[in-house]
Parts: sequence; C-alpha cells; structure tokens
Amino acid sequence: MLKKIIRTPFQKFVKTESLGGILLFGATIIALIWANSSFVQQYESLWQYKIGFSFQDFELEKPLILWINDGLMAIFFFLIGLELKREFLIGELNTIKKAAFPFFAALGGVIVPIALFFILNKNPETARGWGIPMATDIAFALAILKLLGNRVPLSIKVFLTAFAIIDDIGAVLVIAIFYSTAINWMLLIYALLLISILAFLSYKKIYINYVFLVFGVIVWILFLKSGIHPTIAGVLLAFTIPIRQKINIKEYANQLTHILGNIKSDSNNQNNILSKNQITQIEDLKTCTEKVKSPLQDLENTLHSFVAYFIMPVFALSNAGVIINTSMKLDYSLIFNIAIGLFVGKLVGVSLLSYIGTKLKIIALPTGVNFKQIIGVAILAGVGFTMSIFIANLAFVTSPSYIDSAKIGILLGSLISGLIGYTILKLTNKNLKIINKTLV
Repeated sequence: MLKKIIRTPFQKFVKTESLGGILLFGATIIALIWANSSFVQQYESLWQYKIGFSFQDFELEKPLILWINDGLMAIFFFLIGLELKREFLIGELNTIKKAAFPFFAALGGVIVPIALFFILNKNPETARGWGIPMATDIAFALAILKLLGNRVPLSIKVFLTAFAIIDDIGAVLVIAIFYSTAINWMLLIYALLLISILAFLSYKKIYINYVFLVFGVIVWILFLKSGIHPTIAGVLLAFTIPIRQKINIKEYANQLTHILGNIKSDSNNQNNILSKNQITQIEDLKTCTEKVKSPLQDLENTLHSFVAYFIMPVFALSNAGVIINTSMKLDYSLIFNIAIGLFVGKLVGVSLLSYIGTKLKIIALPTGVNFKQIIGVAILAGVGFTMSIFIANLAFVTSPSYIDSAKIGILLGSLISGLIGYTILKLTNKNLKIINKTLV
C-alpha cells in the first residue's frame, strides 16, 4: 500500500509527459506538413504577426513566435525550476548517493556531444551551435518508453527522468552563460533584487499568489530588457517558491476530524440548506486545506498539464515547420554534425561515464537494471527536440538558413535515436517479467 502511494505522483508525471510527447510529435508532423504545403505563406505570416503594447517611453511588441519562445517558454522553464527544486530537496537527487548515477550519465551526455560537435565542425560561422546536441527531451523520451509498457522496469523511467532533469540544469546554465546578448547590468540587478525579496518571503514561509505573479511579470520584463534570456527568470523564480506547508499532515488530519464532527453535530440543516455554523466550518476546512498544500507541489501539479498539453505542442507547431525543397540553402555539415552529436554523442557519453562510474564503484546500477538497458536509455537520450530547437534559435538568431539546417539535424538525430533506442530497449526487455503489472 505504501509503495503504491509513493509511486502515484511519479506515475502521474510519467503519464502526463508521455501523452505530452505524443502531442509534441503530432504538432511536429502538422508543422512540417503545413510549412511544406500550399499554405506556407499563412504559416509564416501567422508566427510573424506582431502583438504588443506601448505607453510613453516603454514598448513591448514582438512577433507571435517570440511571445511563444520568450513568454510561454519562460513558464516551461519555471516548471523545470520547480521540478529541480523538488528533486534536490525531497526527490531522486536529494542525496549524493541518489544523484551520483544520473549525474555521471548526464555529465557524459553533455560533454561528449559538445566535444564531438567541435571535432566535426569546420565552419567558424556554425561554431555557436555547439550547445544544440547536449539536450534531452524528456517528454519525447518518456513517450517512447510508454510504448514499451510493462517491459521497462520503473527504475529505468526514474533514472531517465533524473538524468533528464540534471541534463536540463546543464542546458539552463549554457543558455544563461553563453547564449545571452549584451547585458544591461542595472536592469539585471533590479530583477535579482526582486527575486531576493521573494526568496526572503519564502524563507519566512510567506507566499501570496498575486504578489508572486506581479513580481514574476516584472522580473520577466527586466530579464527580457537586460539581455539575459527571460526563460532564465523562470528558473530563478521557481526556486523562490516554498516547498513546506504551513501545517503538517497530522495537524491537518486532526483539524479535519474536528471540523467534520462539528458539521455532523449541527442538526439545523433541514431542507438541505447549510446552517451558519456549517458554512463557517466549511470555510475553516478551505483555509486548512490551503495551509496543508505545498505551494511548490501545488504549482507544479497545476502547471504540468498546461505545459505538456499546450505550451510544448504550440512551441513545436511554431518552431518545427522547416520548409524543405531543392532550392533552400542548407548547411549539410551542420545537419550531420548535430545528428551525429545527438545520436553518437549521447550513446557514447552516457554509456561510457556510466560504465566508468560502475567500474570505479563510485555509482551502482539501479535495482533490476542491466547495462544493456543503460545503452538503450543512452541512445534514447539523443531525442533532443524541444531544448535543442530552443538553443538553435538562440545560437543562429541572425541566420535563418542555419536555423533550418539545425532543425533538420535535430529532427534527423532525434528520429534515429528514438527508433534505435526503442528497438534496443524492446529487445533487451523482451523476456522481462514485471510482477507488479500496475506500474505506469
């Protein structure tokens, strides 16, 4: 019973990410078909349509695609920040022992693809694309694992999730340090000051939704105008959300019992109309329920479906529409460098460092997992869709032909990694029997 309670949140996470991955795949196919149809002009003009506002000396007007990439993706990064904080405090990364294996795997999955890109790249103009093959798309990867059903043990899914989260940390740091433009330090200082205030309130266990929302919007604008990519604001703001409840479960249960007793004891509820006392008790129940909720957990739960089912598919729809024809100018070296970086880089990096770590006895394989399965996961890590496209847009912001080439490389590398990773995991788990068939 206890195991079932512990597994439920993770099972919900995997199911949401898996369905999100399917929607992401569908949006990608639609974008590619739309961009290569007779309606291509409508596709391009839609995302370039300008939306915004201005007053006095302040103006904020952007094409729709930038509202998606800078605005909606800031919410995506905010969710990543919430997941990171939870994992560091109470999840799969809250001890050195738990974090060691996915950390080693993620380290290899970052270093080797980057090194491979630099070795293969001969064009100085495309050198800024080195960060593209380092990212893993957790939604796509978990969606592929979902297709394998109970053939894949839960420990593999936990490992892939923890690995992808550490991988995201690397991607966030790379974006913040290497893909930000000229920085306006005063605006950045103002933003960090507001974040510090929110962090202090969090430390004092003070959390008010509307205050955070107003501060969050201001911080996002300050980051946008400062030259640091505004999605980084999302991650930093997430770390100011308190994880602890105002009252614990035991106290909540006692108050719940007391309130329930008061409601039952009140007999002035004829004609199915609540008495004044019962209304008061119900209001007390709402207050207690709000206090027992972890603000971080509540926000993460609220945003997860919105991000998986709306933000990521919209991002794919607006960014994956590469026009493929014989007249388009493509950099085939860049295409193959990225594809090789994703497939070979992730395979070698994740497998090699995992192997070295186990041989040195620094890390140990999770229960029920063999090294063949780790190789399958390493290949699956080459599915780098969302974050890779995001970095490509930042790396080649002034070179549309390089962006198109990078996107084709990402699609190619992700497709190969997904198909081969799925096949290997299917073969290595062919005879695996899972006793508990209720898992995911």
